[in-house]
Formats: sequence, structure tokens, C-alpha cells
Amino acid sequence: MTMIESCGIAYDEAGPMTRAAGSADRPAVVLVHAGVADRRMWEHQFRALCAGHRVIRYDWRGHGESRDPGPEVCHHEDLLAVLDALEVRRAVLVGCSMGGAYAVEAALAAPHRVAGLALICSGLSGHRWPDDMLAQARERVHSSVPADRLARYRAGCAEHVDPADVLAMARAHTLWQVAGPDRGRADLTDEVWEAAVEMCRLVFHRMWTGPRTTERLLDPPAVARLREIQAPTLVVNGLSDVAGIQAVSGLLAEGIPGARRLDLPDTGHLAPLERPSEVTDALTAFLKSTM
Repeated sequence: MTMIESCGIAYDEAGPMTRAAGSADRPAVVLVHAGVADRRMWEHQFRALCAGHRVIRYDWRGHGESRDPGPEVCHHEDLLAVLDALEVRRAVLVGCSMGGAYAVEAALAAPHRVAGLALICSGLSGHRWPDDMLAQARERVHSSVPADRLARYRAGCAEHVDPADVLAMARAHTLWQVAGPDRGRADLTDEVWEAAVEMCRLVFHRMWTGPRTTERLLDPPAVARLREIQAPTLVVNGLSDVAGIQAVSGLLAEGIPGARRLDLPDTGHLAPLERPSEVTDALTAFLKSTM
């Protein structure tokens, strides 16, 4: 692990086209993790893709080994700051969940820096999640912690955060989203379940114990600007993911000119973790067609 001191972002870098080797004009590959995870979710892709590409994975501020953000955080600006700090002129951005949303924002904010987009079970800034999805989250996830304690945790005013509550929330969220609302614990291998729960546990722990932060998104929002994206784009959708998230895959595939869509059967929200070989193969083919 290496730290970008200017912004407190932890990252890993590998591959033959590092700065020391003189990367010249060939785009790097930057992996942007999901909001319920950290950079470890990319282990398979990071190890496989670095055989032929300069590959960078990093933790958002407030996640993984990165430092806490200040009063305000703008994740697509942090992504561009990573490119600047590591002297990456252009990159193919591979984002999962809200990591995909931030990759889209970066492509709109600095189109000359983005050589391609791979958006996996992606979010989309400015998109309003449907009421039935939010109700399902309340029923299946938020109910895992007593409402009064959950309210204090979210407000940052709890004198003590019970580790059992953090773990219960992580398990419930993993079951609902990573397995998928119509699947169960048995549909994930022990390795995938344990990795997803542990990353999610750390997310909720830092969220409930860390400093309060306001997130700033791209303005105007990306949801109405998809036609502006000119970078080659691959949209990967998990067919067992939450329906509202799958709908965003449809918006991206239909709204971004020339975007290609890949649907993975029996796959929930963290496709790179659950279907590592399939996702790596899809990314390898996409990179070959893009670079």
C-alpha cells in the first residue's frame, strides 16, 4: 500500500507501464470500488490485468486505508486527483456501484482524461432511487439495527457504537445487495460472503464513528448528460442484483452512445468479487478493443 499524501488516498499500482517504466501515452486502468467495499474487491482483476497494463486501485477517502475526508468530499475530483498525483494522462476507468457513478462524473468533467469506461452494477448521480427499492432496504437492511440506535449512529451522536450492530448491518446489507433480494446466503461461496461482509462492516464502522462529511456531486448531474460521453463504454449488469440498480444499467446502456451491455446470470451487486473470472475476461476483451 502507498499513500498519496496530498489527499490521504491509499492505493496499489502494478504492471509494466508504471511511471518508472515510462508509461508514455498508453492509458492506465484505474479500478474504483463500490460504496459497500474497498479496493480489495478488485483482487482478481488487479492481479490479472497488471500482466499487460498499468493498473491502479485505490480506496475512496473515508474507506479502506485512506484517511477521513474533511467537511466536504467530491469523489470524482478525488479520482482525477489520483490521476494527477500518479502522472496518468489518460485512463480507462472501471467502476462498480457508486464507483461507476464517480467514473461517469470524471468522464464528464474531464473527457480528455478518460479513454474508456467499464461500469459494473453502477450507480448514477442525479438518479432518484425508486420508492419500492428504498422501502425494501428499510425492511431488509435497516431493520437489522433498532431504529433509535440506528438514528443516533447516522447522526454521529452515539456515545458508543455497538460492534454487534455494525456486523448485523453489514450482514443484512450483504444478503440484500451482494447476494441479491431473490437469493440467499447459500448462493454466495464462503469466501465471497466473508470478504463482502468484512468490507461492508468496515464501511459502516467508519460511517458511524468517523467525522460527518457532506458529499458534493457533479453539477449539473450526470443523469441528464449521458449523451455527452464519447468514451467507449461497457456496462456490466448482474441479473440477481437489486431491480432498481439493474434499471440504472439500462439507463447507462441506452443513454451512452455506442455503449455495450453484458448481463451476468446468477450475479449480485459485487460482480468482480462474485464472478472474478467472468468480469476479468470481459474487461480484458474491452481493453483490447479500446487501446
